[in-house]
Amino acid sequence: MSEKTVSTTSEETEALRRAMWDFHSGLRMGFMLSAIAEIGVADHLADGPLSADELAARTGSHADSLYRVLRAMASKGVFTEVSRRTFGLTPLADILRSDSPGSMRDVFRLQGKDFMRNSYAEIGYCIRTGKPAFDYVNGEEMFAYLAKHPEMNKLFSGAMGNAAGDTQQAAIAAYDLTGVRKLVDIGGAHGHLMSAILSKYPEMRGVVFDQPHVVPGAEKVLTEAGVFDRAELVGGSYLREVPAGGDVYTISHVLHQLSDNDAITILTNIRKVMAPGARVLIIDPLIPEGDAPHPGKFMDITMMALSEGRDRTEFEFVEVFEKAGLRLSETVGLASPSSVVVAVAA
Repeated sequence: MSEKTVSTTSEETEALRRAMWDFHSGLRMGFMLSAIAEIGVADHLADGPLSADELAARTGSHADSLYRVLRAMASKGVFTEVSRRTFGLTPLADILRSDSPGSMRDVFRLQGKDFMRNSYAEIGYCIRTGKPAFDYVNGEEMFAYLAKHPEMNKLFSGAMGNAAGDTQQAAIAAYDLTGVRKLVDIGGAHGHLMSAILSKYPEMRGVVFDQPHVVPGAEKVLTEAGVFDRAELVGGSYLREVPAGGDVYTISHVLHQLSDNDAITILTNIRKVMAPGARVLIIDPLIPEGDAPHPGKFMDITMMALSEGRDRTEFEFVEVFEKAGLRLSETVGLASPSSVVVAVAA
């Protein structure tokens, strides 16, 4: 049997090697982003550039080491060296500010914590066994771990809220919910999606449904949005049952955390109790087939490392829906990694 090889010129080979070195450097870039997010460098630069020495003093850091890290990050467009050893914000660096719209500071802080970082480092375990690296590294599944570590659970919820915020806003803008009387948000966490929806639709009432130790956090968010009087907070497990009678059930960045079997269970539970004519709106990455680049293909690796979940193609959604007594109605693409995937009763 003959072997097939890829033929390249020496110049092409060198370009390919440089590309691979960029991938190699990406590992360190992720660690640097986490470290810089943790000490809040971008927050200190909100009023203008500062020297590495001044930033070190404000963050309790070693000045020369901080300078070297910022110099490397600036070469990728995260911060800019405006003069020798003095740095300012760039549009990329601005996203690391705590108060920036769509802030990703907590996302990178979370990524840098041992319980997360060590899970990603064990992706090889996932490849060998088909099991989540998180459980292997931390001795229990992720949400059981978070329930026992309130500070990490708070950081996780903040990071996920920040990461999902733009996608959720895009989904609300793209999909019309006029006429919906009762919306149930499954895995609604601290109520960010529900507060945005109820703010847009003043005649609607909503139910935020999540684990008993999570859902109380939604009261503050809903109250600040001025919609708590139209919302109900319900604690429970969506793998057992879900609140009944919704005209629409939203599941935002939850289904991709679940195995196909658990996804079928939650969808079946919704199918049993949803009102006649109701819809299920899933906000998740919708992975294209083939080699097409898509952020969801890397989000899927996150799911593989942290849980038994997966991001799905349209074909894979159809398979799951059929087993839950649902059918695909439509998909609405968003200007983000995620889409709105709509299912109705079969």
